[in-house]
Amino acid sequence: MKVLVVDDDVVSRMVLMHLIDSCGKFDIVEAEDGLDAWNQLQGGLRPAICFCDLRMPHLSGLELLQRVKSDAELAAMPFVLVTSATEKDVMQEASTAGAAGYIIKPFQAEQVRVHLTAFLDQAASGHTHQAEDPAATLNRLGINGERLLVYLNGFHNQLTVAGADLEALLGRGDQQGAQVRLERLLAGCVTLGLDGAAAALKGVSAAAPATHLSNEAVQAVLADVLRAVDQQAGLVRQAGLM
Repeated sequence: MKVLVVDDDVVSRMVLMHLIDSCGKFDIVEAEDGLDAWNQLQGGLRPAICFCDLRMPHLSGLELLQRVKSDAELAAMPFVLVTSATEKDVMQEASTAGAAGYIIKPFQAEQVRVHLTAFLDQAASGHTHQAEDPAATLNRLGINGERLLVYLNGFHNQLTVAGADLEALLGRGDQQGAQVRLERLLAGCVTLGLDGAAAALKGVSAAAPATHLSNEAVQAVLADVLRAVDQQAGLVRQAGLM
């Protein structure tokens, strides 16, 4: 599967590419800045996932994200931003715009591996992304496509916040609290017709009595649920249901 790495700093780009390569066999495509990446995407490049630096000349990571999410053919692509720990306000804006997650410099192999495992392994099986037809969701909920997009974006933001909350809960050993939080997210998946994502959340919860919830497993599932949300939003746009 193709992985797009976008960074104007050649050293950072090489380090990230090396970490991705250490996680498995991927076809890694480089872009030296946001504009270069956009030109490649417009030229037909269809990566399974994109890792993109936030601060770049010509076209920033946030600007590239906004272009990607406004393009029906690209909107479902998971977009992971590369940032520093001091850019939390910008990352909140990026999450609202549809970013699937972020990794913080200096890079840690586990950060990269979690995203690749969650997005690419599940994409290969396709199970997590089985979902109700968006038109059926509109009929069931009695809403229009614009409202469904609002719900999907809101759920995306809720999932992003839940990642940090669940990490804190599990860090202090509050398994019950984590289970309650996962159940709320499961209800959101069911309401929005994200059947595969709901099954994935059920799966990680069902394993807990015997093995206890691990933060790594939870974060991997959350990342994949985020991908399912993005894919469903892309289908709504592509079908012109707004």
